[in-house]
Amino acid sequence: MNITANKKTREFTINWDDGHVSVYPFGLLRAACPCASCRGGHENMKSEPDADVFNIQLDDSPMTRINNVKAVGSYALTIVWEDGHDYGIYNWHYLRALCPCEEDRKKYGR
Repeated sequence: MNITANKKTREFTINWDDGHVSVYPFGLLRAACPCASCRGGHENMKSEPDADVFNIQLDDSPMTRINNVKAVGSYALTIVWEDGHDYGIYNWHYLRALCPCEEDRKKYGR
């Protein structure tokens, strides 16, 4: 697996071990932040993102600029945003379900 964050194009790319390539706009990743605060409380925590995150358009701002990406063990990533938010733990399943491509959106019912 190979992961890159291109700050110029504002795209986060994962080259998965199965050969699939997922390209995420930074705004999508922030709109889909899986932390309890962004999801509206622990009762709204799910293993997959809400389908409505694909319709949210977030403008370029410190809120949607990636400052750093940290590994969480071997199962997930934490994205540190320029506004200081770093609570979301994006596990591999969640990231794959968040892939904006048509194939994965159908596969995960998004």
